Amino acid sequence: MNIHEFQAKEVFSRYGIPVPRGIVATTPEEAKAATAELGGQSVVKAQIHAGGRGKSGGVKLVRSPEEASEVAQTMLGTNLVTPQTGPEGAPVEKLLIEELADIKQELYVALTIDRGHRGPALLVSTQGGMDIEEVAANNPEDIHTEPVDPLSGLMPFQTRRLVRKLGLDQAVASEAAKVLSALYRVFVENDCTLVEINPLIITGEGHVVALDAKINLDDDSMFRHADLLAYRDVSQEDPLEAQASDLDIAYVNLDGDVGCLVNGAGLAMATLDVTNAAGAAPANFLDVGGGATPEKVSSAVKIILSDPKVKRVLINIFGGILRCDIAGEGIVMAYKETGSTVPLVVRMLGTNVAEGKEILGASGLPVVFADTLTDASNAIKQIKV
Repeated sequence: MNIHEFQAKEVFSRYGIPVPRGIVATTPEEAKAATAELGGQSVVKAQIHAGGRGKSGGVKLVRSPEEASEVAQTMLGTNLVTPQTGPEGAPVEKLLIEELADIKQELYVALTIDRGHRGPALLVSTQGGMDIEEVAANNPEDIHTEPVDPLSGLMPFQTRRLVRKLGLDQAVASEAAKVLSALYRVFVENDCTLVEINPLIITGEGHVVALDAKINLDDDSMFRHADLLAYRDVSQEDPLEAQASDLDIAYVNLDGDVGCLVNGAGLAMATLDVTNAAGAAPANFLDVGGGATPEKVSSAVKIILSDPKVKRVLINIFGGILRCDIAGEGIVMAYKETGSTVPLVVRMLGTNVAEGKEILGASGLPVVFADTLTDASNAIKQIKV
């Protein structure tokens, strides 16, 4: 789960990480009042779950409350397109009105999971305020990585080593080290997959301030973070993915036209490969899970059928905990309730496979059965779209 910049800064504040004073605005009038409260000048930041806002017109420096109102008028209610949103953009419903900062130096700091290390890794760079991907591609030597042992945690010698690599003055080094330690606590205690500050600035007075903030949270941990779950902004999520999440269905929207329903993540990945091998493209990843009921299977199929991209459906069920007859009942239920005529290819194996095929065969649905993945691939090819 992603959260907004202003929400991430609320979390940072609770851990003692300095952030600029900011006020959230949802109307031009609120933006004007906030700017006046901050001294008559401010930075207006569009709040979306994507980076690259500055280069896309989503961050504006304003010199008066009236200008803040004008900028807010142009941002609110629009979709901001950045390199991370895709062509459709992301809706701007909130703005962060923030005080101006006296920037002497910009740094980059982040914590994420290092797959090679199999644990957290702390990254720092003197190239703050830039796309870190660009820095990694052009100047990888400017990014310093410190793997962290999750059992012992981030040690003081590690923060000191990173601060030295940043070349910070002694007067600033201690404060920067404290920020790094606090950032690790944010990462661990809130089950984050990414915590990023870009830029972390050194002010003219020698203070360390998180000028930006990004936090991504592990979806599977949200049951123990009710306070963070309240930060969820469904307007920033894909509507179908949000609907699936509410139903505890693992779903990722993709660009193709073959709707895929599978039980088991590994089998789901193999099914996407089969779809591509057929010269088609999957419209989604969907793992309905092992203990699904007919109602849950029906809900999953309805999500697939509600996607206007979907022109054909591939069902790949290995009956175990989820019996084939349960899956069959759910599929028929969804098609009957939606009135859909989208053709489907069904591969079923395992528990109660005969019953499952009988339910589907007697339903009158436009179904083709396949015994193997190769058969399923060939059947998908035969469906003209």
